[in-house]
Amino acid sequence: MTESVVILDFGSQYTQLIARRVREQKVFSKILPFHASVEEIMSEEPKGIILSGSPANVYDKKAPLPDFRIFDAGVPVLGICYGLQVISHFFKGKVHKSPRREYGAARLHVSKADGLLHKYPKTSTCWMSHGDKLDRLPKGFERLAHTANAPVAVVGDPERRIYGVQFHPEVVHTPDGAKIISNFLFRICRAKSTWTPRSFVEESVETIQEQVGSSKVVLGLSGGVDSSVAAVLIHKAIGKKLTCIFVDNGLLRLEEAGRIKKAFRGHFKMNMKFVDARKEFLTALRRVRSPEKKRKIIGHTFIDVFDRAAKKIGAVKYLAQGTLYPDVIESVSVFGGPTSMIKSHHNVGGLPAKMKLKLLEPLRMLFKDEVRQVGRTLGIPSEFVDRHPFPGPGLAVRILGDITEERLDLLKAADAIVIEEIKKGGFYKDLWQAFGVLLPIKSVGVMGDERTYENALAIRAVTSQDGMTADWAQLPHDFLGHLSNRIINEVRGINRVCLDISSKPPATIEWE
Repeated sequence: MTESVVILDFGSQYTQLIARRVREQKVFSKILPFHASVEEIMSEEPKGIILSGSPANVYDKKAPLPDFRIFDAGVPVLGICYGLQVISHFFKGKVHKSPRREYGAARLHVSKADGLLHKYPKTSTCWMSHGDKLDRLPKGFERLAHTANAPVAVVGDPERRIYGVQFHPEVVHTPDGAKIISNFLFRICRAKSTWTPRSFVEESVETIQEQVGSSKVVLGLSGGVDSSVAAVLIHKAIGKKLTCIFVDNGLLRLEEAGRIKKAFRGHFKMNMKFVDARKEFLTALRRVRSPEKKRKIIGHTFIDVFDRAAKKIGAVKYLAQGTLYPDVIESVSVFGGPTSMIKSHHNVGGLPAKMKLKLLEPLRMLFKDEVRQVGRTLGIPSEFVDRHPFPGPGLAVRILGDITEERLDLLKAADAIVIEEIKKGGFYKDLWQAFGVLLPIKSVGVMGDERTYENALAIRAVTSQDGMTADWAQLPHDFLGHLSNRIINEVRGINRVCLDISSKPPATIEWE
């Protein structure tokens, strides 16, 4: 079994970053809600426990607090920001609202470079984000570092292997933060760097074989990174017991169906069924403009089409999906109650009862970049494993307003030019996503000596590490000019091209 570290999430915006920083050290990490019982936590057999930050204050009556038995479980604990306050609260330290809040860069002064701070610089930059401070040490702890505004910035109890830091070592703004994560994992927890793409594949194949047995599995293959990697991984484990169903909903990229047939039926020799449902989807989407309604209609229609195709296969027991960790994180409330979701994910949230299939989600604990690494390990061609993310609802959420066959053809042609030029210019691998968005407006233009009144297209190109945050890509002006000329000259029906220069947050990457 792969060694792991459990991260208890108290609602911090940085919790996913903590998980990623641990995994970058080739140690598996799993996020659990702060209220998980010690029995649930220990069932993971963790080498260590990390307590995340939180927008809450530990002295509030409704402060989120963990099962305090974790401190008696004999497992090393690291508290980050609010996590330090939790440790202080339990071990009788003193936390109160600071007269001066501390947000941004601060100078950290180390008084004892040992244990958690082994070989840490005597003075360095750290990233603060708090309005409270610890000014009385919890019992049994010693001060290891401080800043001008935080008299106790790092504490430790080496005997019980419990440590806390007031700042955020997981963010890039703490340049030496990775050293703290590394020291905790390898010096305090004595974990080993054994979690790699190859070890994940080996363990997953074994798990899938054990879970599925002699049963049949169906998977909706879209050709995106997630479903492609899930398909090849499951096929490696159970071979012909997997049947992939490709539903052509008419909302896919230009000539997508042909590429998928060639790769998965031809190269990987998979069982595949192709369903042409373009008319059914377009009929269901007629005159629908609400983004969330589009997603729900597409999700429900997909399930109806998929269900009919799956029934023709025979006695199928499992439905496989390419669900990823960010899908789960964005769709589930940490606090266990109603959540304000950014948007619904059609892979998450339950299966209609009428299908009566069990879920098989082998990628559920992976981030996108980890999925790509697994794909390369499985030998999936770069055309699929390195392609940009594509939304489950397809081009429907890149066409603002009414979805018609004519508008789909316009966007497919324009988007194909965007991708072709991005690749030709050598930008593709440096971008997280690049695509066109057909706007719900027409504008006046001039072509030759004639007045035109045609569609406007927005170009969206962003850089990101995991899709949780993103910056707009500053592509060269001459390149953008060339791209605009090609689209306007070659796609009849578009006479204006705009550039989206918003970041996530406050915008999302997709427009709908």
